[in-house]
Amino acid sequence: MLSRQPDAFRASAPHISARSCFDWLAGDVRDFAFPSGAYSHVIHAGTAASAALNAAHPEEMLDTILAGTRRVLEFARASGARDVLFVSSGAVYGSQPPELERIPEIYVAAPSGTADAYADGKRAAEMLCVDAARQGFLRPRIARCFAFVGPHLPLNAHFAVGNFLGDALANRDIAVGGDGTPYRSYLHAADLVAWLLTILVRGSPLRAYNVGSDQAISIAELAHCVARLPEPPVQVTIKRPAAGEPAHRYVPDIGRARRELGLEVGIHLDAALRRTFEWLSRQSG
Repeated sequence: MLSRQPDAFRASAPHISARSCFDWLAGDVRDFAFPSGAYSHVIHAGTAASAALNAAHPEEMLDTILAGTRRVLEFARASGARDVLFVSSGAVYGSQPPELERIPEIYVAAPSGTADAYADGKRAAEMLCVDAARQGFLRPRIARCFAFVGPHLPLNAHFAVGNFLGDALANRDIAVGGDGTPYRSYLHAADLVAWLLTILVRGSPLRAYNVGSDQAISIAELAHCVARLPEPPVQVTIKRPAAGEPAHRYVPDIGRARRELGLEVGIHLDAALRRTFEWLSRQSG
């Protein structure tokens, strides 16, 4: 397992890092030294999902995605690992049209006219996987990930559900910064792991699969769901009135994963939120 800071990961997740099945390699995904030995499968998820980095240093975000993907594909070829899972993102679709209830893998976005290093990098990295497959050496699969909830979720980043859970844990009222109308969906981390491994082992090469829940919920509704988790419940404040425009959506169509791989959302939203809240409560207690 490659990590820039293995010791930091060991400290944050000792229940995982101490397992004998993991060998740790310190390095940057863009230029890491290849470990010796033969490997059968590779999972490439080495990109920071950082809105701050994307906004402040887009060139670094783009370089991490592209140079990192090239390096991982080179390693897979050198080690004999033909089966590669590239963890991409639903961001590759661009802005989801409000009239499109759920976005399928076949959707092609019109050029937005605005630069997004993260989304553009993921699109280009998918093309690197296509090129590697055309050369006949690798069988890449692509997982386009959406939004998730579960253990280790950051509570002070750009993830609304994490911010809401952080407020609920501290018994603070939840403040929704916008009008609460955008729609999102959340897959539990346990389902995420099962989906990624299934796509790696059983997915069709060069096939993109949406990974996420198709259970849409507005940000306002999400805030109220989280507000009911602590005892006593906390209050919710919506800071801006609804603008009367179509609500922004970021919700996947997961029909392909269902039909081809038999994947389903195993932990539905209410249970996913409750499990995450209880796990975070145990960590803070």
